[in-house]
Amino acid sequence: MDLLINFKLFSIKRTISISRQWIQFAIVTAAILATTIVSYWGTPSVYLLSILLVAGIVAALTLLRQPNLGFILIFIGGMFVSITGPSGLSAATVMVALMLGLWILDMFVVRKQIALVRTSVMVPIITFLVITVLAFLIGQVPWFVFARQAPITAQVGGFAVFLFSIGGLLLSAHLIKDVRWLKILTWTFLALSALYMIGRAANLLFIVNLYQFGFSAQSMFWTWLTALTAGQLIFNTTLKRWSRLLLFLLLALTLYVTLVQGFDWKSGWVPPVVALAVLLGIRNRNFIIFATPLVVMAVLYAIVKLIASDDYSWVTRLDAWRIVLEISRVSPLFGMGFANYYWYTPLFPIRGWRVSFNSHSQFVDLIAQTGYLGLFSFLWLFLAFARLSWSIAGKVPNGFARGYSYGVLAGIVATMVAAFLGDWVLPFVYNVGLPGFRASILPWIFIGGVISLEQMLFSSTTTPGNKFL
Repeated sequence: MDLLINFKLFSIKRTISISRQWIQFAIVTAAILATTIVSYWGTPSVYLLSILLVAGIVAALTLLRQPNLGFILIFIGGMFVSITGPSGLSAATVMVALMLGLWILDMFVVRKQIALVRTSVMVPIITFLVITVLAFLIGQVPWFVFARQAPITAQVGGFAVFLFSIGGLLLSAHLIKDVRWLKILTWTFLALSALYMIGRAANLLFIVNLYQFGFSAQSMFWTWLTALTAGQLIFNTTLKRWSRLLLFLLLALTLYVTLVQGFDWKSGWVPPVVALAVLLGIRNRNFIIFATPLVVMAVLYAIVKLIASDDYSWVTRLDAWRIVLEISRVSPLFGMGFANYYWYTPLFPIRGWRVSFNSHSQFVDLIAQTGYLGLFSFLWLFLAFARLSWSIAGKVPNGFARGYSYGVLAGIVATMVAAFLGDWVLPFVYNVGLPGFRASILPWIFIGGVISLEQMLFSSTTTPGNKFL
């Protein structure tokens, strides 16, 4: 990929062509010089920054050759890299930003055109993005005279979570061109996660401690591990016997850790169980009509028992939701911007206390930060994702692609349940926070994979070759 620069001065016109090799040489040379300078005059903090600079340069050069490796680096950065930036900024966030930057530069500088995939979900994606940007701008308005606004760093952090989440979705939808890479990403995620499950189940702390808490304590990790594992196990009939056995053991370990070891943490086991129930329901859809009354009764009983087991937590959550929704009445359509409502809550006492608090609900957070339009576009977005996953699952050939599509569908349903329990999907700055982005990016990347499957289906009807092998 050569870089062409059009130079014009008065009547002189020139086109300068810089080869890819010279660009790489210049980047490496600049990195070495910068590292040498800061190492001579710098401090320990500067040394760390120099290391990160070199790592970023290496990552950029790698992504120029094979962009899809970036997704694996996102997984590794989220799971293992302990280095964090301001407010818990992680390597996963930085990698998404780097991939987005390279992808946008490729469109504007190299191809000189905005080339987005043709998909039915693009309209709700763009709608959600536009509302997000408007909410960030509106957030600069001081809604309450007697309260401070969130610092601009917190507002930018909250905005970045939304922006980079959609960015991860668009990256996987546009960069993954065949099912081979989708397989690589899925099996890599499952393999890395399996090591953690072995460590947790056997209480091997030297393994468990390798994984970052912001990743392992995030509901999306458990939800999407269960959904993708069970999707392949139930619907991928081309799996070999040993592969099926390994997936069964991984699913069993995951359920053991969530339901036995971590039963008190409802966000850890309720969404995964929902994902598994959805997949079993799809597999045995002929019995759904007869089983529906029993399932409804079981769900209602489980909800009552869960609330009764943690009555104080649920009551205080209801109080928080009521107050946050009351605060949101000052800007019901586009919300009050990112992170601002946390600073307004002391004006509205909760149980007699004037303290800052968050809602512990993704849906309430969406209303407070992006308004009812933001909540509507979010629900529209995930409904469109679910419809697309269902449609694609019925069209792709039997095997990995079908298991993947149904797994994503179950993951989407379970993600909505997790969103009710907390801000796991789009982490709130003052609750799950930027450290939670380590795992909250997972649903966006894997849902983008379904969009890439849609593009493969479309191209397979116009060009020869089977992209699903």
